Amino acid sequence: MTTASPTSVDAVHHPLPEEENGGVLSGPYRALTLGIVSVVLLLAFEATAVNTAMPQAAKELGGLGLYAFAFSGYFTSTLFALVISGQWSDRRGPMGPLFTGIAVFGAGLVVAGAAVNMWMFVAGRAVQGLGGGLVIVALYVVVGRAFPERLRPAVFAAFSAAWVLPSILGPLVSGAVTQHLGWRWVFLAVPALILLPLAVMGPALHRAERAQPPQRAGEFDRRRTGLAAMAALGAALLQYAGQRLDLLGLVPAVAGAALLLPAVLRLLPAGALRAARGLPTVIVLRGVAAGAFFTAELFIPLMMVTQRQLSLTMGGLTLTSGGLSWALGSWLQGRPAADRHREAMIRLGFVLTAVSIAGAALVLIPAVPVWVAAASWAVGGIGMGLAVASISVLMMKLSAPEEAGANSASLQLSDALGNVLMTGLAGVLFAGLGGGAVAAAHEGGLPVAPFAVIFAAMAGAALGGAALSGRVRA
Repeated sequence: MTTASPTSVDAVHHPLPEEENGGVLSGPYRALTLGIVSVVLLLAFEATAVNTAMPQAAKELGGLGLYAFAFSGYFTSTLFALVISGQWSDRRGPMGPLFTGIAVFGAGLVVAGAAVNMWMFVAGRAVQGLGGGLVIVALYVVVGRAFPERLRPAVFAAFSAAWVLPSILGPLVSGAVTQHLGWRWVFLAVPALILLPLAVMGPALHRAERAQPPQRAGEFDRRRTGLAAMAALGAALLQYAGQRLDLLGLVPAVAGAALLLPAVLRLLPAGALRAARGLPTVIVLRGVAAGAFFTAELFIPLMMVTQRQLSLTMGGLTLTSGGLSWALGSWLQGRPAADRHREAMIRLGFVLTAVSIAGAALVLIPAVPVWVAAASWAVGGIGMGLAVASISVLMMKLSAPEEAGANSASLQLSDALGNVLMTGLAGVLFAGLGGGAVAAAHEGGLPVAPFAVIFAAMAGAALGGAALSGRVRA
């Protein structure tokens, strides 16, 4: 979940002049609110639907060995788009990146849905990531520019609520479409839905931009843009090297590391890579939490389909409990007495996440009931709700007012990097342990080892986050 952009939310504080006493559904805010929620709903539905359809798509395209890279490719291109969208929105307003991002996201859906092999599918997912990165940052800029401060919590609450319905219906709809029409329609049918939010929010957003024109002008920060490009290219080269698993793979691996490491050192706060006390550790923990939880989540539907012979729909529904309980965890950390216990809640959140990943892995044992995975993921959702929201609150608490926007951007980048690196690692482990090759040779299923090792690695990463949580205090 992405949170903010460079100087996007915190640097702009001017509300629309009309309807100062109204709510988010009153007067000039109604169309804008409905449009924003429609866009988030679209992104959320696609995310949950893809998790359900991916096992069948990868199997039909003969690319189970590239399963993880269909997701990490999305996160890699998002990493670059986040920086571009933040600068574009600050200098020209959010309409450009928002509408461009929606169009690019739709184009990526078409490429993925029309893919004739797995590499083309991964490319389509990368195009989707570019669009998604442009969109999510622009949406937060819209909230910061078009809504008064008193209404922003309600808008952000609507963002979270927009994920609940897709968490429930996404697997059902995606599973039914995949089984009866084919997995391609999970991607090809969505672009038609893009027109609705554009039509709803376009006029209102145009009025908001005229009322509050961009406060900054000039060219993009070429240094920051170059660093984002270096990080994305470096991550892509490392993922490609992980697929080769031979001596020639060392060349892109070394080149990728040489690009990624210096870029990350400059994009994240000083001391982040050594988990220095205070803000650097807070930023790093966001990436650890996102990477561990979401990487494990990607492999649960595939595990349920191949190891326990569940349908695609039932495999995807396993994740529903996590989406619902995440909202509960976020609500718990927002109680008035919770602010005194931020460090403890972050530690508890990581522990619960590790327990949930280990619990889901138990389903690899045939004697363990399949519902254990769904129950475990509900525990993980609570943990993530506690940890991620508390990390965001603590980041703002440790940030000076003039640094809040830049630190929010670092939090986003850490989130994206965590997903890129851990899904990339999972892809290497999956391919190296025979996940793709065995599936191609034996239609009967996949070996247990790739899943067990990936879940163990992600649970270990979550426990590492729990160990680091004591360093969030400056």
